[in-house]
Amino acid sequence: MNMNYFMKFMADNMPFIVVAMVVVMFIMLCVMIKQAWSLSYMKKRYRKMMNGVDGDNLERLLMGHIDEVRHVVEENQRLDTENRRMDELLNMAVTRVGMVRFRAFEDMGSDLSYAVALLDAHNNGVVLSSIFGREDSRSYAKPIEDGKSSYPMTQEEEQALKEAMAKAQ
Repeated sequence: MNMNYFMKFMADNMPFIVVAMVVVMFIMLCVMIKQAWSLSYMKKRYRKMMNGVDGDNLERLLMGHIDEVRHVVEENQRLDTENRRMDELLNMAVTRVGMVRFRAFEDMGSDLSYAVALLDAHNNGVVLSSIFGREDSRSYAKPIEDGKSSYPMTQEEEQALKEAMAKAQ
C-alpha cells in the first residue's frame, strides 16, 4: 500500500516536483559556474607564479635565490674572519693614552715637561717623558708590560700610566 500511495503522491504533485528540480538544477548550475570561475582564476595565478615575473620559471628563480644565499653566507664568513683579524690587530694597537704636563724645575716659567703613556688593550706599550730645562732637554722611553715597567718611574710617569689604564673599554 505504501508504493501506491507514493505513486499517487508523485502523479498528483508532478508539476511542483518538476519546478523544484528545475530550481535545484539552476542552483547547481550557478555553483558549477562559480567553481569553474574560481578554478580558472587559480590556474592563472598558478601559471603566473610558475612563470615568474620576467618569464623565468619558479624553479630557476628559487635556484638563483639559493645561489645568492650561499654567496651571502660565504661573504658573511669572510667578513667574520676579517673582523676577528681586525679585532686581534686592534688589541695590539695603541688605544689608551694618558698625558701629564708638569714643571720639572722651579725656575722654569711653564709646564714644558711631559709624560705620555701609550698602551694597547693589554696594558702593554711605552711611557715617553721629556724634561725641559733652560740649557738642555732630555727624553726617556720606558717599556710597559701588563701595566708595569721594569724601570723606575717618576710620579708624573706613574700618573700618565694610571690615566691611560683608566681608559679601559
